[in-house]
Amino acid sequence: MRVMVVIPARYGSTRLPGKPLLSLCGKPLIQWVWERARKSRRADAVRVATDDARIMEVVRGFGGDAVLTRADHPSGTDRIAEAVADAAADVVLNVQGDEPLIDPGLIDALADALSDADSWEMATAASPITDAADLQNPAVVKVVCGAHRRALYFSREPIPHVRDAVSPAEALAAGLHLRHIGIYAYRREFLARLVATPPAPLELAEKLEQLRALHLGARIRVLETRHASLGVDTPDDVPRAEAALRALQ
Repeated sequence: MRVMVVIPARYGSTRLPGKPLLSLCGKPLIQWVWERARKSRRADAVRVATDDARIMEVVRGFGGDAVLTRADHPSGTDRIAEAVADAAADVVLNVQGDEPLIDPGLIDALADALSDADSWEMATAASPITDAADLQNPAVVKVVCGAHRRALYFSREPIPHVRDAVSPAEALAAGLHLRHIGIYAYRREFLARLVATPPAPLELAEKLEQLRALHLGARIRVLETRHASLGVDTPDDVPRAEAALRALQ
């Protein structure tokens, strides 16, 4: 089963314009992500999907594969679908372009989840929530799972609700809360079906496109990981990311 990793990289960003080209420890952010993805043993190919020629030129300059996609895609998923239109891939992984410390082992595990069992259309990841502030933060997406770690729902609200808890700290102590990590593996056929479907009501309400997949009845496997997600979203994230990258060197 051929696996392709695609890294969506938009130039426009409200908080960090030109974010993929942001320099971290002397290298552009997109290069750190590409190099980490290339360490995956399951990735047969790694491709950057961008809407800007400057990003494409930088990626090709450091030896990466990049394609220029339409600028008007409503989501990164739609951008990925265009980027793999000419690719021979059975499983497509969406690796966010602002995760310079993405774990190659997690990429492998997600690819394995779809390769080893035909019962899943998608796979994603989550990590335990240990901070009460994160539990209440709508920017931290939560996921609840059923049997076999199948995703039941994603929300910006603190789910599940622990009825007998009198404080967020007590709710957290129940050990039931998972933070969704925005990395996805798709079966090629399901990815095409997903982007051909209009946004679902719950997706529009929560502003979470994975709810469209649940609306379609997708079976989404959630892999739990202890590997912390480190996204670069604001200027304040830059020194934290650089410190973490230096610690790896």
